[in-house]
Amino acid sequence: MSAQNRYSTVALTLHWILAILLVGMVFFGWQADDARAALLAGDESVTLEEVLFLFNWHKTVGLLVIVLSLGRLGWRLTHPAPPLPDGMKPWERVVAKATHWAFYALMIGLPLGGWLAASTASDADTGLLFNMASLPIPALTGENESLHEIVAFMHSKGAWALLILLGLHVLAGLKHHFVDRDDVLARMVPFLKVKG
Repeated sequence: MSAQNRYSTVALTLHWILAILLVGMVFFGWQADDARAALLAGDESVTLEEVLFLFNWHKTVGLLVIVLSLGRLGWRLTHPAPPLPDGMKPWERVVAKATHWAFYALMIGLPLGGWLAASTASDADTGLLFNMASLPIPALTGENESLHEIVAFMHSKGAWALLILLGLHVLAGLKHHFVDRDDVLARMVPFLKVKG
């Protein structure tokens, strides 16, 4: 495969690091929520320190995801993606492009939404790994339970949207590889060999 038909090393590296971090963040976030719920329900096997540790790791990695996602977006805007196969139908091209931009919206929006949720919570400034500052939007931050509930709900549903989009993305890649027999999947999976 020629260099222009495969994503660059930077794009490949950011793609796989972010994929691992984002999937991990969803399950880690659920674990943190479960631990907080158990603590609030009086489960003595869970301590406040454990809950704070889980949430602060979630926040820490979330900030890393924002930085890496903005870097990936900047790279993508300055380094065009390889062209899609000639045989793709027009609707497939539209869906492929929409999916990629939806991923960028979620990769940046989910951590920012989580940050806003943390900034509006009544316990916003509890930090073990670092004392995470509230978002610098005074009108939105500070204890604001109604805004917190809305943003936390959207953050939670966004995690499901991310997993659903990821599932469709994987299925589309497998369809391209095994049904269409083109090189769409091989462009992003370094160990796959180019056909023909």
